[in-house]
Amino acid sequence: MLVLENFLPYRLSVLSNRVSEGIAETYRERFGLSVTEWRVIAIAGRFEGVSASEVATRAAMDKVAVSRAVARLLDSGLISRRDSHSDRRSKALHLTAAGRAVYEQIAPAALAYEQKLLGKLSESERRQLMHLLERLEVITATER
Repeated sequence: MLVLENFLPYRLSVLSNRVSEGIAETYRERFGLSVTEWRVIAIAGRFEGVSASEVATRAAMDKVAVSRAVARLLDSGLISRRDSHSDRRSKALHLTAAGRAVYEQIAPAALAYEQKLLGKLSESERRQLMHLLERLEVITATER
């Protein structure tokens, strides 16, 4: 019998939603951004010139959701889209000056939130958590 509250995919999903919602308050209240929009900004800030398709892959998000977030971010002037140098069919996403300013303000808040969570764990528990997450990432990548 499936006991949902003990089912790993369910527990990971619930935990992910709680953690995402905890930090989402910061960028929703201060900048009016959704979780998906912030993830696009975070990935474009880390990987300058990334395509929307690459954003979806890196964040394991639905391409339609990413496309909508990109459209909203383009409209709000936080990102720009240019022809890709490596693939003419693809468009590269770049943070605008306003987008970079948002990224520079939210990134430290996101890191502080992460430290607040991880600070409740011992050093050994943090290492174990990171190790287990990496193992599950490898396992799920090879299970497809």
